[in-house]
Amino acid sequence: MELKPMTEQDLERVAALEAAVQPFPWSANHFADSLRAGHWAWVLRGKGELLGFVVLMAVLDEAHLLNLAIAPGHQGQGLGARLLRHVLQWSARQGMASMYLEVRPSNGRALALYQHLGFREIGRRKAYYPAQTGREDALLYRRSLEGIQP
Repeated sequence: MELKPMTEQDLERVAALEAAVQPFPWSANHFADSLRAGHWAWVLRGKGELLGFVVLMAVLDEAHLLNLAIAPGHQGQGLGARLLRHVLQWSARQGMASMYLEVRPSNGRALALYQHLGFREIGRRKAYYPAQTGREDALLYRRSLEGIQP
């Protein structure tokens, strides 16, 4: 497996993976906008196949996890944890003090991963995400990067 910075050549495949796992996915243009804005982004590949990706935004000394996904046939194999550990270490090397993220309360797998890697719930954003019927709240999570070995 290899983890490399996301490039414009990855955008169509990344958007297709996103569409396979999210009910309201980002488009290739959303990912292109993130790259143009200077957000940090990586793709994880194995045997030439896109297995996952992650996108981060830095704001002062805070890293904000914007998007992380693993291809459907590869979920539950520790790849999400691998990507998340990578961005935690990367953020610590960049001098970030904490990492924040929003997650749907209905996304039990993601919640378990974030909690396992030390994220703690610090709030709730009402009606943050589009849902099949109306809107869904977002849980706001934070993790200190103190003590992470870069």
